[in-house]
Amino acid sequence: MKKTLRTLFALLLFWLSLGLYFTNRLMYMKKKDEDLILRREKEAGRYNPEEFESLPKREIDISSPFGYMIKALLVEPHQTNRYIIISHGVTETKINSIKYANLFLARGFNTLIYDHRRHGESGGKTTSFGHYEKFDLKTVVDWLKKEKGPQLELGIHGESMGAATMLLYAGLLEDGADFYIADCPFSDFKEQLSYLIKRDFKLVPSLLLPLGDALLRLRDKYSIRNVSPISVIENIKHPILFIHSQKDDFILPTMTKDLFEHKKGPKMLYLAANGRHAQSFNENRADYERVIDEFLQKYVDHALPS
Repeated sequence: MKKTLRTLFALLLFWLSLGLYFTNRLMYMKKKDEDLILRREKEAGRYNPEEFESLPKREIDISSPFGYMIKALLVEPHQTNRYIIISHGVTETKINSIKYANLFLARGFNTLIYDHRRHGESGGKTTSFGHYEKFDLKTVVDWLKKEKGPQLELGIHGESMGAATMLLYAGLLEDGADFYIADCPFSDFKEQLSYLIKRDFKLVPSLLLPLGDALLRLRDKYSIRNVSPISVIENIKHPILFIHSQKDDFILPTMTKDLFEHKKGPKMLYLAANGRHAQSFNENRADYERVIDEFLQKYVDHALPS
């Protein structure tokens, strides 16, 4: 009897330890070194410090509803009411957003780039893969609309977790932009975690996910099941351009295909031939820019007042 109890206790301790490790990996996911991000973008030619510093811009502090500051940069070289917000991926910072900002600056948009909670210069203790981040994005949108007035023409570009955050914001909180560009989002966090658990941990997801979800609800006050862009995609009425690399083996391109199929109304899909996760722009720049132009011409430019 004592041996059986010891065995049960050991198993319980093992699963609890595994659950804590799993939720720690989510809540405190290791971020990339910020100097590495800066050096990577400079060496790839996607960030030119001299050119970027020469642009008229200002640093913005926006109060998150969760009690910390969201650090943003508002770049405004154009006399226009056209703006785009760039929402970066997990482990990155707003430095990674500069390449996308430059793309839209060249097309006459002013841009706002910002650091997600627990990334870059922003506050916040945990990463929630879109759950809390969507409220921060709404706060950023609200700030920009208040600052620039009711005639604002607004787009949002999101990459990876930033794209999922954007879709959750638009589908759950408010369809508050005129257009969206979702680059390699996951469609459902539970499904994404199931895939990664099988791939990286070699475990059966149905054994780990319920425990992980229970611990996450206890520790960070949200459920994995609530982070599901595909469950709210039909609420988004404004145009969405979906982008994904065909060779992405981190977030599978089938997730973007599913999102595209479930989206009602105006939409476009671009599956990039080259590059892995979040590399569609880096590895297919000419095609990426061409598709952006086609999307803007089809769904955005024609809708502007003459």
